[in-house]
Amino acid sequence: MLTSELRTDIDKIWNTFWTGGISNPLTVIEQITYLLFIKRLDELQILKEQQSTLLGTPVEGPIYSEDQKELRWSTFKDMEPETMFQLFRKENGVFDFMKNYGGTGSAFARFMKGAVFMIPTARLLSNVVDMLSGIDMKDRDTKGDVYEYLLSKIATAGQNGQFRTPRHIIKMMVEMMVPTTDDVICDPAAGTCGFLVGCAEFLREHAARAFYDGAFTTHFNRHMFMGMEFDPTMIRIGAMNMILHGIEEPDLRDVDALSEANHAFTDQATLMLGNPPFTGSLDKDAVDGSILKMVDSKKTELLFLALILRGLRKGGRAAVIIPDGVLFGSSKAHKQIRQLLIEQHKLEAVISMPSGVFRPYAGVSTGILIFTKTTTGGTDHVWFYDMKADGFSLDDKRQPIPQNDIPDVLDKWKNKGAASLEGGRDTACFFVPVEEIKQHGYDLSINRYKEVKHEEKEYEAPADIIKTIEGLDKDRSDALEQLKKLLAGI
Repeated sequence: MLTSELRTDIDKIWNTFWTGGISNPLTVIEQITYLLFIKRLDELQILKEQQSTLLGTPVEGPIYSEDQKELRWSTFKDMEPETMFQLFRKENGVFDFMKNYGGTGSAFARFMKGAVFMIPTARLLSNVVDMLSGIDMKDRDTKGDVYEYLLSKIATAGQNGQFRTPRHIIKMMVEMMVPTTDDVICDPAAGTCGFLVGCAEFLREHAARAFYDGAFTTHFNRHMFMGMEFDPTMIRIGAMNMILHGIEEPDLRDVDALSEANHAFTDQATLMLGNPPFTGSLDKDAVDGSILKMVDSKKTELLFLALILRGLRKGGRAAVIIPDGVLFGSSKAHKQIRQLLIEQHKLEAVISMPSGVFRPYAGVSTGILIFTKTTTGGTDHVWFYDMKADGFSLDDKRQPIPQNDIPDVLDKWKNKGAASLEGGRDTACFFVPVEEIKQHGYDLSINRYKEVKHEEKEYEAPADIIKTIEGLDKDRSDALEQLKKLLAGI
């Protein structure tokens, strides 16, 4: 957990960048990311050296050779600012070493392609290195929390409707989907890789013993997590987020997920979670034909749902954030994707979220669709939940508040099998039979099915209210007369 002291230290580093001339939040995060990784490499080397000393054996798989000692954090952090600055900028210096870590063909080097050292002055570099040196981030959890806090400072929406998913919403969705050690987990619009990291942390908490199995750890580090992102800055930030959370070689693909270049992404994942970009409109020529056959649309939110269905293996599950319009839109494409989910696959749940969940990025109303790919149907009843509060105020400040439906969402979802299918619809959650949904044109808006319970209130008769007011007026007049008499006698 991030302490207030650690938050203050990170805020100081952030402000140092801003006063040093770097004001773009993504650039700040990227540059801090590079420095954190350089620091981590030296920490790993120190651990290897300590193990070597303890066992009396040579250092196994050293990260730095003897002639690269000056490139290590523990060495250059004590240098004069200008000397350190030149060491970062020179060919085969600190930054080049970090970019090429693992060799030119490694996954890390691929992610770092195009990375640029953008700290403009020796003084700024020296100040930031000093501050980072004073922060103890030796354990994985602290590194992850630090990175999450940095990412929370991205306070503006990206291009094409992209914005960061709040961590508590990710955690809720992950807990609902219950990732397993056998899963291949994908986010087709990975961004900062929050969903993938959320799944990894869930497994560390709930399947800790599996990490003693060499076959599983190989699967975890290399094959379990798959993400797609076409923004090179975001894929670097996402890759670093995963590495700092202990995932050594994540399968991140720098590709436009909806394009022909991603055509091979078919029947690959067993679990997909994501918050695809929406409110965007694409030229159909830029979209893979197999996706358009599933849903004839230009809207990214509909195209991504089709992509997710294509990318899942049969029996694979998905939890996807969508704008409310997907649930009730009347266009041919909107109805087409809803009918596809219901008729050919198994739509399991629709969770309506309050409109302020994504503030300060956007105030759009959103929901979560949970479904399983079957290709043979299977939808019988759909579980609806009307979430009114997520534990934070629904304004731009997003301050913690007592009202929070998330624990109830998780509890009701976990025990939905024991719930009556014939229950009333004036509560937060209820089931709707698929035949009723079909009768309403595959409309999935919760307000279509929710019953509003009206409580009858009784009021006093108007004559009685008037009599009460007259009595109050008489009491006021009597009190005023007594006050006048008192004043007259002074």
